[in-house]
Amino acid sequence: MKRTLLLITALLATMTAVKAIDKNTVEITYNGTTATVSIAPNISSYVTVQSGTSSHVKIVQSDNFAGVDKNTDNEDGEIIYVLAGSSTDGEFYMEGSYKATVELNGLTLTNPSGPALAIMDGKRIEVSAKKGTYSTITDGANDTYNGCLHCKGHLKLKGKGVLNVQGNAKHAIYSKEYMEVKNCTVNITAAAKDGIHCKEYFLQESGTINISGTADDGIQVEVDNSITKTGQLTDHEDENSGNCYQTGGTLSISKFAGAAIKADGTVKLSGKTSGFSSSDVVENAANGVQAITTPTATAATLYDLNGRLLPATTTRTKGIYLQKNGRQARKVIIN
Repeated sequence: MKRTLLLITALLATMTAVKAIDKNTVEITYNGTTATVSIAPNISSYVTVQSGTSSHVKIVQSDNFAGVDKNTDNEDGEIIYVLAGSSTDGEFYMEGSYKATVELNGLTLTNPSGPALAIMDGKRIEVSAKKGTYSTITDGANDTYNGCLHCKGHLKLKGKGVLNVQGNAKHAIYSKEYMEVKNCTVNITAAAKDGIHCKEYFLQESGTINISGTADDGIQVEVDNSITKTGQLTDHEDENSGNCYQTGGTLSISKFAGAAIKADGTVKLSGKTSGFSSSDVVENAANGVQAITTPTATAATLYDLNGRLLPATTTRTKGIYLQKNGRQARKVIIN
């Protein structure tokens, strides 16, 4: 009898045991209209859940948090938010003032009334697609936010998983500061405005970016007028150039209504590209000038700056011209 009681006690202990949460980690699992939020004990005093069990998760990270428990996987001791599960009416909203990581672990999340991921933290934010997983996020109309993935700080997309984004309200991915992509696969399947919109600079080091079906530009990079403008800087530290860089990986942009890439600075592509040509790339956009090496438009669509149509037999000399494509007109440079 005593042995039987011991076995029953051990079984009950196993059944009621709570899964240990890694240090510095907040685990969020979506299930329809609810979400389970589990917080590691070592950071419980820094994280407040304001949404209860609702699938519209709202988390506030204390301003007093400045990094804890550094380790080899998390050198800065930042909080890691792990998102998993599925909801057709949910969101992840986070406020904070210290850099953080959002790890997508097979997440399917739709917010009919706003962004799927709203990260209102002005520091460096890493959004990591976990290796071997597929995550899909979709948004709905909300004029307060600029993207299905809306980031107030500087955004780094990383990981070796896949992230699918559909932006039904404005941009698919929006970063108020610079944006970098490394290793992961990002598929933007639609955007009411730009596929990717960021400020300061954009950098793709590796990975795959597929952008299709945008009502405006595939990628737009703006200078942040609130800080000092720069040119390209070493390691891009404190750079505010409006430049767009691709140093590796694959970039595909197709079915766009505006430009494939529009940048207030220059565009430097050295990886694999497809779906667009040099005539679809707009440089120095703040000045309203498009720089292209070889215009793809026919001579019948080119005008001089006085608005005079240039006949097909006219020799093209270096200079600035007007190019008309349907109802749209733009300046082009012929080098």
